[in-house]
Amino acid sequence: MKSMILAVGCWLSICSVAVASPDDRPPNILFFIVDDLGWQDTSLRLHAQGPPHRDAYRTPQLERLAAEGITFTDAYASSPVCTPTRTSVMTGRSPQQNQISYWILHKDRDTGGPREGTTPPSWNVNGLQPDDVTLPRLLQKGGYLTIHAGKAHLGAKGTPGENPQNLGFDINIAGHAAGGPADYRGGRSFAKDPAKPGQSVWDIPGLEKYHGQQIYLTEALALESVAAIEQAHRQKKPFFLHFSPYAVHAPIIANERWLDHYSQLPKKEAAYATMIETVDRALGTLREALEQLQILDNTVIVFTSDNGGLSAHARNGPAHTHNHPLASGKGSALEGGTRIPLVIRWPGTVKAGRRSDIPVISHDHFPTLLEIAGVRCPREHDATVEGVSLVSLLQGKDHSVDPQRALFWHMPHFWGPRGPGIQPFSSIRKGPWKLIYYHHPQPQRVLFHLGQDVGEKTDMAAQQPQIRDQLSQLLGQHLRAVKAGLPRRNGTTIPYPDRMAESTKKPN
Repeated sequence: MKSMILAVGCWLSICSVAVASPDDRPPNILFFIVDDLGWQDTSLRLHAQGPPHRDAYRTPQLERLAAEGITFTDAYASSPVCTPTRTSVMTGRSPQQNQISYWILHKDRDTGGPREGTTPPSWNVNGLQPDDVTLPRLLQKGGYLTIHAGKAHLGAKGTPGENPQNLGFDINIAGHAAGGPADYRGGRSFAKDPAKPGQSVWDIPGLEKYHGQQIYLTEALALESVAAIEQAHRQKKPFFLHFSPYAVHAPIIANERWLDHYSQLPKKEAAYATMIETVDRALGTLREALEQLQILDNTVIVFTSDNGGLSAHARNGPAHTHNHPLASGKGSALEGGTRIPLVIRWPGTVKAGRRSDIPVISHDHFPTLLEIAGVRCPREHDATVEGVSLVSLLQGKDHSVDPQRALFWHMPHFWGPRGPGIQPFSSIRKGPWKLIYYHHPQPQRVLFHLGQDVGEKTDMAAQQPQIRDQLSQLLGQHLRAVKAGLPRRNGTTIPYPDRMAESTKKPN
């Protein structure tokens, strides 16, 4: 739980009134959250070094957005996997406080169960439900037309939360419980079996009019979103569009329209690059619609991802290298699992072309967007909000968000394949220092100085015991405050990071 000072500060910021727009209506909000997009999976440079195929990526729309807005180099997802991050955006609270610490699918089924002698704590396997306070519901009550398009993955199948309309969205375009598509091709009805669409849990619902057409899923979502924006404009209502293309999540399937742009790449990487380009073109489609309606300059655009880029499997080249110079990728406690792109355009407020290295995290979007919209958060919920509003930072007050603020992560589950940092963990970043507390195969703390070692190659825990212990104490206090559960190892609950004896054994 955040401190009383943070709670009061967040309440004051959320309750303030946003800068008035020319027509005295609050700004529209386009929140564009890509699935599994890595920190440098675009042509927008966030570091001098990059992964092998970065120079081939084509994302001119994102580059244009960055030139007109602010780029965050040290932005983080709330989790290295999707549902925890996405539900944190919706609530302003960390996955560990939401108790949604892993991805979900079916009602009452644990997708992150026991493995290799380690059993995760109990958690909210059903995700968000109608009685939860959510960003779209608050904006809806504040007069916004709230639109969801694409991947939802907020509530489990068989529960009311699987339908975004039960979570505060007026319009739901193709969102349901599953976190990935069976297929991206309209010619295959976006289905596992194109002859029987809707039979698989992964089949995309609600886009039947595109079945049999040569259209890519991201393109169909953009077209439907334009129609929803036009509806809001006709109704003279501000809109909140949560645009969440299933891309670039597996399965990696090429958009053949753009394959000739990537003939120099291996087949799988060429397909991946077309997915990235299609996402960027969808950003361009939405922007063009805003321009035609003459509302672009009264629209705040946020572009980000829900976790680090996929690198453990399904890609060409050595695994765990696709987010270079960051280590590992999706599912990992290391930077490749959680560091993500973030660009925000807010005309008249954000100075064009700015860059910020202040660490921010996904659950900051909740108080930020509420403040921009001038919408109040209920006091009871606000007291639990861990995110902080970035509005003052966006207005140019760089020190309004403390660069030494502690950020926390907690995923007491295994994710899919094994690899560097892909194991149950809790972690903290404070300033340049990052401590990871691995839960498996035995409790183990490692410490990195990200300012000198962004690739997390040198463990400083033994050389800096005072910093290690200070961060362990802060992490332990946080986990206890939000009532985060810790896993059991061979039947015994592991200790909090500030209550363990240091081990010399390194994690696998």
